[in-house]
Amino acid sequence: MTFEELKSTVSNLKSLDFRLFDGQEVAAHFHLTEVGHMSRNFIDCGGKTRRRDWVNLQLWVANDTEHRLSPKKLLGILNKGERAFNLQADWEVEVEFQQNTIGKFGLDFVEGQFVLLPTQTDCLAKDNCGVPAAGLLPLNARQLRPVVSEPAGSC
Repeated sequence: MTFEELKSTVSNLKSLDFRLFDGQEVAAHFHLTEVGHMSRNFIDCGGKTRRRDWVNLQLWVANDTEHRLSPKKLLGILNKGERAFNLQADWEVEVEFQQNTIGKFGLDFVEGQFVLLPTQTDCLAKDNCGVPAAGLLPLNARQLRPVVSEPAGSC
């Protein structure tokens, strides 16, 4: 999901619901603790230098179970971050969420809920790796779809 898609989606909601790709709900009393511009400069295994920029959100769950972040409040925070860090509409959004360690997720919106999608590593210089094309797995997080809950006992 791009930053513009996130803002557009939030602006049309009455409440915020997040879940992990496996169907596990993020507690309704979550906090948004960070909105940031992340930048990564690196060299791939083929020797090409690269730069990637994205919008990073950090979700956190505390013990204040009455807390609720409204879509209006979230949109206000996103707009402040956009102004402060010159966030770009076409940058992808990634979400950090605490599990056993800080999990890093992509973001999608499915059936009225934001879905935290698993992220994957990938080789950016496959032509230099020597791995046959048939042995490469598709690792595009945007192609992954969240698990849809089915009634117990179904396949």
